[in-house]
Amino acid sequence: MIEIVYTLVVTHITIVCVTLFLHRGQAHRSLIFSPVLSHFMRFWLWLTTGMRTKEWVAVHRKHHRYSDVVGDPHSPRVYGLWKVFPFGVILYSRSVRDRELVKQYSVGVVDDYIERVLYTPHAFVGILIMLLIDFLLFSYWGFLIWAVQMIWIPFWAAGVINGIGHYFGYRNDETRDHSRNIVPWGIMIGGEELHNNHHINPASAKLSMRWYEFDIGWLYIRIFKSLRLLSVR
Repeated sequence: MIEIVYTLVVTHITIVCVTLFLHRGQAHRSLIFSPVLSHFMRFWLWLTTGMRTKEWVAVHRKHHRYSDVVGDPHSPRVYGLWKVFPFGVILYSRSVRDRELVKQYSVGVVDDYIERVLYTPHAFVGILIMLLIDFLLFSYWGFLIWAVQMIWIPFWAAGVINGIGHYFGYRNDETRDHSRNIVPWGIMIGGEELHNNHHINPASAKLSMRWYEFDIGWLYIRIFKSLRLLSVR
C-alpha cells in the first residue's frame, strides 16, 4: 500500500512541476517563480524525468506555431493518432536532436550556471539518483516504482495530451488546430486535459474556462501565490 501511495505522490509532484514550471512558466511566460520554488521544480524534474528545460520548451513552442499542420513536432493529424499516442516520446526525441530547432525556440528560457553545468549536460544522472532512492526505500519494488516514474510523462504528456488531446473531446471555441478538452476535470495531468482551452489562450496561466471545469494546476498557482512563491503575469 505504501508503495502505491508513494508512487502516486511522486508522479503527481512531477506533473505539477511540468505544467507549472515547464509549460505555464517557461514555455508561455505566464508565471514568475521565486528562486526557491523554481530551483525545487527544476531539481525535481531533473530527478524524475531527465528532460532538459530548453528542449521541452522549444518543442512545445514549435507545436504552437505549427499546430496540427506540417512542422508540428507531434501532431496526430500529421503523423496519425496511433503513432503519436503510443510513440509520442520518439517524435519528441527526434525533434530535440535538431539543435537549430532548440536554439530558435528556447529564447528566454532559464540558462544559469547550474543549468549549464549540471541539469543540461548530466540529465541522466538525476534519474539514476532517483533509481537509487527508490531502491533504498523499497528494495526491489523500487525498480517498478522507478519505471512508472519514467513512463509517466511520456505516456500522459507525449501520448495522451499530444495525441488524444488533438483527436477526441469537446471544444469551448474554435481554433486553427484540432485541440480538444479531454475531460472537464483537469486533475490527472495537472489541468493539461483542458487542452482546447489552452490553445484558445496560450498565454493564460489558468486553463479552465467554464464553471464545470476544474484546473488543479490553477489551484496550486493560487496556493503558491498566497505564499508569495510565484506571481501571475
